[in-house]
Amino acid sequence: MTTPTNVINANAGDEHPPADGKKRRIENETATASASQDDVAPEPITAEGKMPKKRFYRQRAHCNPLSHNDAFSYPRDGPGAMDWTAEHYPSLAALRGVDAGSVTPTVLDVGCGFGGLTVALSALLPDETILGMEIRAKVTEYVRLRISALRSDPSSSAGEYQNASVMRTNSMKYLPFLFSRASVKKIFFCFPDPHFKRKNHPRRIVATRLLTEYAHVLPTGGRLYAITDVRVLHEWHVAHCDAHPSFERIGEGDLAEDPCVAAMVDSTEEGKKVARGGHPKYYCVYRRISTEESLRRGDATAESFWNSDTFALGSVGNKDEAEDVEADRNNKKE
Repeated sequence: MTTPTNVINANAGDEHPPADGKKRRIENETATASASQDDVAPEPITAEGKMPKKRFYRQRAHCNPLSHNDAFSYPRDGPGAMDWTAEHYPSLAALRGVDAGSVTPTVLDVGCGFGGLTVALSALLPDETILGMEIRAKVTEYVRLRISALRSDPSSSAGEYQNASVMRTNSMKYLPFLFSRASVKKIFFCFPDPHFKRKNHPRRIVATRLLTEYAHVLPTGGRLYAITDVRVLHEWHVAHCDAHPSFERIGEGDLAEDPCVAAMVDSTEEGKKVARGGHPKYYCVYRRISTEESLRRGDATAESFWNSDTFALGSVGNKDEAEDVEADRNNKKE
């Protein structure tokens, strides 16, 4: 291959530089040679079935889920048109002796990161179907390769990790298009992006509108788990979940019998990093209550739904935020 450096060296003894036509011809030949190399598909970083190395799949942690820069596919005709066995659980139907159409995710790890909890739940809940959901492309590929390697590992028992998969999607936008009503038993939100700035609060994964979508896919008795190492974000989680009429908080006594709590606290990569730093972790778990029970409690009615004093979009924290905005205005005037 002729490189520009070699071209310069070849003409170093010339008294005059090459004519424009000759120079243009040499540059075109160089570009053609480079293009022919680009046409060859690069070798994959990790071979299929081999455990990936995390350093090759690092990606910026912060992401704007409200951006329109990325497009994601989803079934146009609704969740019923989704074939989960085609790409995510190819062997699960045969292992369980059921029809392919009955294989759907029952446990969601939203924002699964590098898949620590997704993998742990696969072994902890072998009768459930685990799906990690991640918006970042490189991180999603890492988790996919990780699960593929675990499935291929000779030390894994037959059928192990066949109930786990990962999907690149935007959960804030497409959740109702992927999952039918009352089809998911558990939803996990582990160490989500705090989005500290007030203008970015709509990007938070736990919010009033989104909680309504989570309540849609959860059956009565289904559970929502949230953990973070940021105290103010934990308070946000508790305030919004407490205010939503479809959820009630589960006490510590009842959580002692739930093995998923320990997995949530200890299995994620972010949770391990927090533990190494000696920082506290804050978590809460909520139960989905029936619509009848919610109406009986009177938390939300047709008359009070839009009343900001009871249950309304963005009602939580409005007073504090209004005070902060007023303080900012005063500071600018000064």
